[in-house]
Amino acid sequence: MRFDELRNEQKSLGKLIPKATPEERAQLLAKAEQLKADVKAAEAEQNEADEAAKQLLLKLGNIVHEDVPVGGEEDFTVLETHGTIRDFGAEGFEPKDHLELGEALGAIDVERGAKVSGSRFYYLTGVGALLELALVNAAIAQATEAGFIPMLTPALVRPRAMEGTGFLGQAAENVYHLEKDDYYLVGTSEVPLAAYHMDEIIDVDKLPLRYAGFSPCFRREAGTYGKDTRGIFRVHQFDKVEMFSYVAPEDAEAEHKRLLEWEKQWLTSLELPFQVIDVATGDLGASASRKFDCEAWIPTQGKYRELTSASNCDGFQARRLQIRYREDKKTAPLSTLNGTLCAVPRTIVAILENHQQADGSVRVPPVLRPYLGGREVLEPIAK
Repeated sequence: MRFDELRNEQKSLGKLIPKATPEERAQLLAKAEQLKADVKAAEAEQNEADEAAKQLLLKLGNIVHEDVPVGGEEDFTVLETHGTIRDFGAEGFEPKDHLELGEALGAIDVERGAKVSGSRFYYLTGVGALLELALVNAAIAQATEAGFIPMLTPALVRPRAMEGTGFLGQAAENVYHLEKDDYYLVGTSEVPLAAYHMDEIIDVDKLPLRYAGFSPCFRREAGTYGKDTRGIFRVHQFDKVEMFSYVAPEDAEAEHKRLLEWEKQWLTSLELPFQVIDVATGDLGASASRKFDCEAWIPTQGKYRELTSASNCDGFQARRLQIRYREDKKTAPLSTLNGTLCAVPRTIVAILENHQQADGSVRVPPVLRPYLGGREVLEPIAK
C-alpha cells in the first residue's frame, strides 16, 4: 500500500533528522515537509478506496442455505400444515371479512384513520384496542416463559443500525427516512435488537442471548398499491412482538428450528389453521440465509397469508455491526436470528375471520381470555 510505504519512509526520516549535520538537516526537513503532504494525500486516497470497498460489500446479500428452494415468491415449499379449516357452508352461513366484523364489533375504524393519516392507517377502538393489548401481553408471556428477555425498543435508529441489519439495500424503498435528523423509522424491532450489542464482544458462555422486543413498526409498502387495500392486513404502521437470538455459529440452525417451534406454539394457542413454508431464494431478502414463514388461513380470501417468519442470518448482521463472541481468547462473528411472534393487525385479521360466529360475534381463544377480563366472546355493538 502506498500509504504504508510513505508512512514508513516518514518514520525512518524522522529518526535521521536528529543525527544529521546542519547542512543535511535542512534538506531532510524539506523532504519531511514533502513527505508529510504525500502521506496525507495517500491516506485520503486509501480512506476513499476503503469506503468504496465497504459500500460495494454492503450491497452483497447473505449466502443462501443449500436447502432453500430456488425461485420467486410463489416457489416456496410447504413443510407442514396445522389445524382444521372451517367449512362455513356446512355451518349454514357465509363468512364476513375482518373489516365488516371489526366495524360491527366497534373494533376497527379505517375511515377515520384515512381521514387523519391517509390510506393504510387505522384506529383500533374499544375491544379492538383491548384485543391488541391481550395479544401483546400473551405473546410476551409466552416468550418470557421460553427464556426471552422482554424489551421495549427505540422506533428511531441511526443509519448504521439500519444498514448493518441489511435494510438499506433492496429493502430501502420500504423504509421511512427522516432526512432532517438522519434517523430511520424501524420496520421491525429486529433492527434495534440486532444493534443492541453493536461493537461488542460477548463471552461464549453468555450465549445464547434471547430478546423479545415490542415496538411500533413503520413500512412504506412501496410497490403494493392496489394490493390488500381493504382493512388492516397491509398497513403503514403496526405493532409487533419480535424474537431475536444471538448464538454461536454452530448453534444457528438448531436455534432457527426453535424459533419456528415457538411461532407454531403461538399460532396453535390461538387455534388458527396455518401452514409452514420454506421461503424461496428470490423472496429471502438480503440478510437471511434461510427463512420459514407461518401462514394463517384467511377464510374470505380462501388462502394462507403470512403471519410470522423466522430467519437465520448466520454472521451476516454480526459482521456488519461488529458483534463478536470470545472463546479461548479468540474472537469471531456470532450468528443472529429473528422470528416474528405476533404482528398484531394480521393476527387480529386471522382471529376475527376464523373465530367468527353466525350472529357476527367472535369467539375469543382461551389463551387470550385472561387478558380480556375472562371475556369468551366479542359481541357486536348496538348501532
